[in-house]
Amino acid sequence: MPVDILLTVVATSVIQSIFGVGVLLFGTPLLLLLGYDFVDALGVLLPVSIAISALQFLRHYEDVDTGFYKNVLIYSIPLVVLFLVVVTTVKINISLVIGPLLIFVALKNFSTVIDRALQSVVKYERLYLMAMGLVHGISNLGGSMLTVIIYSKHYPKNKTRVTAAASYATVALCQLATLLFIGSEFTVSFADKISFIQIAVVMFLLTEEMLYNGIDNEKYSKIFAMFLFASGILLIAKSL
Repeated sequence: MPVDILLTVVATSVIQSIFGVGVLLFGTPLLLLLGYDFVDALGVLLPVSIAISALQFLRHYEDVDTGFYKNVLIYSIPLVVLFLVVVTTVKINISLVIGPLLIFVALKNFSTVIDRALQSVVKYERLYLMAMGLVHGISNLGGSMLTVIIYSKHYPKNKTRVTAAASYATVALCQLATLLFIGSEFTVSFADKISFIQIAVVMFLLTEEMLYNGIDNEKYSKIFAMFLFASGILLIAKSL
């Protein structure tokens, strides 16, 4: 079992266990920096992300914003699939665009101007979700845009996480199905992938009991803002 992938899975599983996203958002650039290609990164991270999201969905499925989830299915999924096929031959770096966006959104609680600006953008939800599908298909960083729009809705913490998890799991399933359909080849063994999933599940259960359950809604909102800010900084740093 590759130790570098193991450490990446452990760290990003904790993040996704709290926020509903993270394995793909942070794991993809980390594995690319470690020398793995895009398809291998997806082959490892997609099953891990799906496993964690499925557990989060089962815990709080009644809190999912079904209207928003349906819009993700209609407006994001087709573009994710289309541009995932395209990206196997074309490399596009959009981190310098997404990074500043995350920092901007993270500051909304400290500025009424930013809050109003954000609301004016995300009210065009269908166009936003289409853009998110495009971004996720070509970069695997659509989770950052998903957190932006969900954070803008001011959900309680369980609704925030499970809506993100349901959307993220569906997108990941479609990505994995697309890779299998087009005959992508993976170098990481199937046995290792199963082990990574098992480790991710353990990390989720530990994080759920030791961290997530002790965070109230107000504190969760503040931590989520810090998560967005840190995500933006890391994406900018990665692209430089």
